[in-house]
Amino acid sequence: MAKPKVASESKDQFDHLQKKLVPLWKSIERFNQDPQTIVVVPSISIDAISEGAVMQAYEERFLFLLLLLRQPRARLIYVTSQAILPSIIDYYLDLLPGVIPSHAHQRLFLLSPLDGSVSPLSQKLLDRPRFIERIRSLISDPDRAHLVPFNTTDMEKELALRLGIPMYGADPKFFSLGTKSGCRKIFQEEGVAHPLGHENLASADDVIEAITEMRARKPSIKQVLIKLNEGVSGEGNALVDLSGLPPSEDSDARAALQDRLRAMRFELKGITYDSYMKKLEERKGVVEERIAGEEFRSPSVQLRITPLGSVELLSTHDQLLGGPSGQSYLGCVFPADSGYASLITPEATKVGKRLAKEGVIGRFALDFVVVRSNGKWEPYAIEINLRKGGTTHPFL
Repeated sequence: MAKPKVASESKDQFDHLQKKLVPLWKSIERFNQDPQTIVVVPSISIDAISEGAVMQAYEERFLFLLLLLRQPRARLIYVTSQAILPSIIDYYLDLLPGVIPSHAHQRLFLLSPLDGSVSPLSQKLLDRPRFIERIRSLISDPDRAHLVPFNTTDMEKELALRLGIPMYGADPKFFSLGTKSGCRKIFQEEGVAHPLGHENLASADDVIEAITEMRARKPSIKQVLIKLNEGVSGEGNALVDLSGLPPSEDSDARAALQDRLRAMRFELKGITYDSYMKKLEERKGVVEERIAGEEFRSPSVQLRITPLGSVELLSTHDQLLGGPSGQSYLGCVFPADSGYASLITPEATKVGKRLAKEGVIGRFALDFVVVRSNGKWEPYAIEINLRKGGTTHPFL
């Protein structure tokens, strides 16, 4: 019986696979017609997903990658939890410029384990070794292939190892850089303006101490946001109203703040104070001043770090937000308003260069809030999304 691999062996094997991205990327940048195979596994792990239909919708959101078949010698393997309707595939292939859809279809391989559960797709594949072998059999040359995931966890890393191909995305060892606490640390170290706050909080007492210190530094704070280290589209956020509280130095200020904390408003329905605090204890989180002004916008900058270590600015957009406290992502408008786009892109580039220095590769986005008071826009960095997102597709 074969011995299980130790962590160091897996790390060395993964690092070896990742090095294959360098010559592959050089070939892609030359726009030549060398053959390549793209394996798309749009697996996602979100607490808010409670049914398979929602999971399938997320997985199909990345069907825009079928447009890569405009490259005449590209093969694409697209894996989803459940089978995709043929009419949907036909729609995307009809969008290919200068390519006969039937010819593109010959280079497209749609695979599904036919599992409608809410488990992440990558886990479904790892639980099915024969299915992984089926994917491997469709990869004509592992040296000319790569895995494209939605986000990168240890599951996607293990999947890349089992497929024997590199993964175009951040190594999961950099996970902490994309957490709310990790973002704040990077912003601080790179001199990027961000809201007043504290990170690495793991209890109600931590939150109360942090807010008390913030109020002492800035008594005018009216609201703060508590954010779990892991959360997407605002689903890990909670709003605490501080208006009308006694001054932070008063003897009854702590008790009053505890009451406000228990009355905080959650962005995601069905969350209770106790369940949220349990998640905070498990994941840790941050508390930040909620930025406000005469005018408020939430732009984002998309970037990528190539396997060659280059930082490329791809686009900007304005996020459309809604939900109970205006923190849920609803959509976007491209590009971001020219009044502040030139303010946020240099700051995003600072972060990109730092991530490249750390060794991160792949797509990511940097979210900001900007407020205008007295005619001047002021930007504040909010978070790094160290993964693809809902606004990745327009670039392709």
